[in-house]
Amino acid sequence: MDSRRPRIDEVLARSGVAFGTSGARGRVEQFGDPVCAAFTAAFLTVMRERGEVRQLVLGLDRRPASSPMAAACTAAAHAMGVEVIDCGVLPTPALALEAMAGGMPGIMITGSHIPFDRNGIKFYRPDGEITKADEQAIMAVSSALPECGPGERMPLSEHAARRYTARYTDWFPGQPLTGRRIGLYQHSAAGRALNRQVLQALGAEVVVLGRSERFVPVDTEAVSDADRRNGEVWARRYQLDALFTTDGDGDRPLLADERGHWLHGDIVGLLCARALGIQALAVPVSCNTAIEACSDFQRVVRTQIGSPHVLAGMERLGAQFDRVAGFEANGGFLLGTAVEENGRRLEPLPTRDALLPALALMVAAARADVPLSALMADLPARYTASDRLRDFPSERSRGLLNRWQEDGAAFQRSLGLPASVTALDTTDGLRATLANGDIVHLRPSGNAPELRCYAEADREDRARDLVSTALSNLAVLSG
Repeated sequence: MDSRRPRIDEVLARSGVAFGTSGARGRVEQFGDPVCAAFTAAFLTVMRERGEVRQLVLGLDRRPASSPMAAACTAAAHAMGVEVIDCGVLPTPALALEAMAGGMPGIMITGSHIPFDRNGIKFYRPDGEITKADEQAIMAVSSALPECGPGERMPLSEHAARRYTARYTDWFPGQPLTGRRIGLYQHSAAGRALNRQVLQALGAEVVVLGRSERFVPVDTEAVSDADRRNGEVWARRYQLDALFTTDGDGDRPLLADERGHWLHGDIVGLLCARALGIQALAVPVSCNTAIEACSDFQRVVRTQIGSPHVLAGMERLGAQFDRVAGFEANGGFLLGTAVEENGRRLEPLPTRDALLPALALMVAAARADVPLSALMADLPARYTASDRLRDFPSERSRGLLNRWQEDGAAFQRSLGLPASVTALDTTDGLRATLANGDIVHLRPSGNAPELRCYAEADREDRARDLVSTALSNLAVLSG
């Protein structure tokens, strides 16, 4: 090792950047060129331990900070003798699909839905997302940081975007959305142009809405009041059959029905799994219990929150079932096994995807000639809501949850809950079941200094009230 060059693990340790629920996340200023180079070099080193690495596929979202980060990652890859295929701005699942199809590793520069002052890097092996073990291996690489040239970007390749588009135009043949008017809330989503192309190829009349050249951090688990109002106004004004958007990097869907009511991500995932004939599911502990209560699936495994945990659950199920999938409360759908129908084959894509679940529901409603809302008519009456308390230090969150897990009565009093706590689940955060059947779940975000609250009840307004009451009381405690 060149003692004159800083060690990769030391650069990463000093950066303050850490792996969260999906990828490495931190403040924009923490992702300077040396840190981006160190992550790239560490990732490629880990990949080379498993085989030859000649090419790296790279993509990014529309955050202003993402292009300079991509240039620094490119320079580091070149310093290690690895060719970079730059796919430009595209959805994360499109980047992952290209990496898997080409048998090469991938890097996606994105902060997904997190606040504007933050960003991140996601890593893909040739067979899908990296694991928690891979994350630890990346952070432990102790070789010298390679000497990189100036940051640079390569000529853009459109191959990954074309492959991702073809995946869904081939799977849903015959323009099944003909006669349907779909609102596409484009904002600054990485896949805004691609999503329009796919919807039009499937026969939909697309109404473009809310396009922004300024980055908009849409969180599909905490829909803003403005977006709730926009959904209803747009649906009514343009007579929409559905309204669709994604988070910033296109791996979390946000889908509204014909009334402009945004559907919860876990319900979108449930209905997508039903449409695909999935036998077994891996889902985080925060998801709606209607998944089990609907009796559509032979096996449901509950995991910690985060796609690496869902992937681990899917891997266990893959040894027992032919059709395996997973999804998260944010709606991101992970297809673990191939699905075949009428001679067509949908290959696995074991990373969060926004387009498959949204299209599956829109096409199912169109084929049945019913409104999108009708797909939920036979589901158990369990409703979820979620939101978060921003700028809530993680250490403060963990301290409160550690105290409350030993004292359910204090949890109830502190959050102003309407019934006593009968059971506590510490799989990920603190999930309390109340005597009246309601559920309240608190969890520190793995991506930002936020405390997330999830609630479940037999009425939608009750679920929203539980979240609002809990977060209001937490805000007083934090003050």
